Amino acid sequence: MVKHQPLQVYERQLCLSCITGIYGCRWKRYQRSHDDTTKWELLWSLILLFTFSLLLVWSYFWWEADNDYNEFNWFLYNHSGEWTDGTVPILATTAAGFTYVAFLMVLALCHVALGQQLNLHWLHKIGVTAALLTTVVGIISVSQTWGQEWDVIPISLQATGPFLHVGALAAATALSWIVAGQVARAEKTIFQVVVVLLYLSVLLGLYVLPFYITSPCIMDPSTLKPRPEVFGHQGAPVLAPENTLWSFQRALQMNVTGLEADVTISVDGVPFLMHDVTLRRTTDVEKVFPDRERNEASQFNWTDLQQLNAGQWFLKDDPFWTVNTMSLQEKNLTAKQSVCSLEQLLKLASYHNSTVVFRLRRPPPEHPCYTTWINDTLEAVQDSGVLQNLVMWTPDDERAQVKQLAPGFIQTSLVKRSPEYLHRSGISRLLLRYNQVSTSEIIDYSRNNISLTLYTVNEPWLYSVLWCSGVSSVSSEVPHILRKVPYPTWLLRPNEYCLMWVSADLISFAVVIGIFILQ
Repeated sequence: MVKHQPLQVYERQLCLSCITGIYGCRWKRYQRSHDDTTKWELLWSLILLFTFSLLLVWSYFWWEADNDYNEFNWFLYNHSGEWTDGTVPILATTAAGFTYVAFLMVLALCHVALGQQLNLHWLHKIGVTAALLTTVVGIISVSQTWGQEWDVIPISLQATGPFLHVGALAAATALSWIVAGQVARAEKTIFQVVVVLLYLSVLLGLYVLPFYITSPCIMDPSTLKPRPEVFGHQGAPVLAPENTLWSFQRALQMNVTGLEADVTISVDGVPFLMHDVTLRRTTDVEKVFPDRERNEASQFNWTDLQQLNAGQWFLKDDPFWTVNTMSLQEKNLTAKQSVCSLEQLLKLASYHNSTVVFRLRRPPPEHPCYTTWINDTLEAVQDSGVLQNLVMWTPDDERAQVKQLAPGFIQTSLVKRSPEYLHRSGISRLLLRYNQVSTSEIIDYSRNNISLTLYTVNEPWLYSVLWCSGVSSVSSEVPHILRKVPYPTWLLRPNEYCLMWVSADLISFAVVIGIFILQ
């Protein structure tokens, strides 16, 4: 009598097929395996993890560097001679690369959770390698051309650190399910011990991390200093062409307390406002003086400069994507802007009782005003009729003479000095980039009655951190945005923060213990 074996029926495992199929192109049941992952594939898993970590830092860097995108584009302009928004392709490729690698990481974790053998497909290996190399090249390039921007990471962590800690703790707690599963399925005691110790070390590190997290926004609200004053850096260059009268008028409409400008001296000794060395980017010099478009701005006389249009480039290039928000009247005003003289700016500031700070660029040695540049500028300031206590004087050259001729000027340094040196030199104010001073130095300067103005502060989170640090004023390209920040974005009392992270630690610990017991 023939005995018939019943056919074995396999349930469809669509989810598992998708996970193993997308990760390693193993769509069929017979292609999958529960065997240990080979050393070669373990190496690729480590490469994938390293690439993910590197891309995570790279993505975070560019997310927080949003404050300085305009500065980055200006660096690119100095190297290429053409104005383009170089952040767009960088952000697009970074987002695409991080999404791709993060997706592979999730699939790899799913393999581990399901006990499947890791076997990354060769096409993914090429993709991960490309993402890794591209990120490394990007990091090296930024370090060489824009190295100072790396400081944005520790500064931004003062604003995001407490919340990133909670997010990292949540992620580590969620991983306990996979770790506990691996320990429960493992046959070797040594493997179990190593995995548990490694995981607990990471978890313990996260539990005590708040001891090393510092932020000026963790403070008693009653000790919060007054809101920092806002200076219009080149006016309001996001809303109007930089360093033009219309740009400064727009800044004054946003209730700024001061104006900041860049000053160059013409061949005939007239100080005028210009940020770049040449006139190519912000005027129509290639149209009016095509044979002189690459000449330095200081090689033009004031009569020639008055023939140039300094607004049409803004409407044409739309560098900040704000032209479509302008009314027809605003567009007409923008199109009619011309090169602005320092005297015109000072008269505007005097009318509105606003402080003015300007960076004065010394002409080249062959320039007629090379030796008289300080006197020419001082004469223009005096001719404008502006009150001396509204002028922040920054040049170090001939400062003693300027103090005698204009004792009411607010003597300001562009170089970081000790409070003792500043007092000896009669300097009462510092104008520095926001990454040049720490919170402790800000407090030290404040105690010694040295006022700090930090530039360029465009993001509310950075403005809030500096506010909590005690900075008296900032210079911004977006006064219309900072105008909407009446209070720091977040403020926690020390006991509130302590309660927050201790509660998070206890909840995490309870969940991890429960998961290990359940597994």
